Amino acid sequence: MKCEIAQQNVVMAVYGELPDELGGSLERHLEECEECSRELNAMRALDEYLALNPVVEPSPSLLAQSRMRLDDALDLIPPHGFLTRLRSNFYGWVGHMQSAPALMTLLVGTGFLAGNFTYRYQVAHAPAEAPGVVTMSNSTQGSIANVTGIVPTPNSEIVQVKYNRIVPETMEGSLDSKEIRQLLMVGMTQEANTDVRATSVKMLSNECRVGHACVEETDGKGVRNALLVSLRYDKDDAVRMNALHGLEPYVGQDRRVRDALLEALLHDKSASVRTAAISLLTPVQSDSSVRQVLRTVSTQDDNPYIRTASFQALQDTAGIQ
Repeated sequence: MKCEIAQQNVVMAVYGELPDELGGSLERHLEECEECSRELNAMRALDEYLALNPVVEPSPSLLAQSRMRLDDALDLIPPHGFLTRLRSNFYGWVGHMQSAPALMTLLVGTGFLAGNFTYRYQVAHAPAEAPGVVTMSNSTQGSIANVTGIVPTPNSEIVQVKYNRIVPETMEGSLDSKEIRQLLMVGMTQEANTDVRATSVKMLSNECRVGHACVEETDGKGVRNALLVSLRYDKDDAVRMNALHGLEPYVGQDRRVRDALLEALLHDKSASVRTAAISLLTPVQSDSSVRQVLRTVSTQDDNPYIRTASFQALQDTAGIQ
């Protein structure tokens, strides 16, 4: 037996009107269904409550007066209308109610169940509670950098969170401007963005090659020092190659640049970078340290082309030695 039919039979069973052939199946269902058992207990409790509070019958005079007023109102409208049929149905319903108290009780029970089902349906289909309103002092869409403070409201779920947001900005200007060069030097250190790093190194290298913005600075924070760092430590071959070319004008005059090229010639994993370093060191082969490195590379480098290039550079310096 399904729960819907069982709960209808529960009402009949409470008022002793359930046929005997349905009593057995209802009893078996109640033994297995906890929900229908609760409905039976609820109906029994309702029946007991109604027994303690008998329904007060309306006075005959009230019904008579109501009927007279309804007759007067209905006599004013044409026959066979909606209200005429309503009057006939109303009198018929009153007659049934007066002659069948069990039916009246059944209707009360049915109303109780209908109300119960309606309440459950409303609870199950109630719209989700809307999230609380959030007020922001600044609606910019930059990434959140950090949270600086949390202020809870006593006895409430409201909380105030203070935070800083990273707001994207754009700057446009000449490569000769100090602000643009500083941004490009920051771009040279962007480990996670190879394109930005490569573009920054290439632009600053070109500036150095034409003699702009590459003056040696004593604090070690200038563009030339940044190119030296890129040549020694950048993981991208193309970036190191661009840094190498940017330092070319300063190989003869800056000992730090020359040492960086010698390190690249000895240890850089890229054959292209090592080959370019040989060509850039050739004008300064009078330096004994340069000749020593060329001699080492000409005999020990894994690449035969680089060994040959280093040997030829040493042959050109034979007169100097």
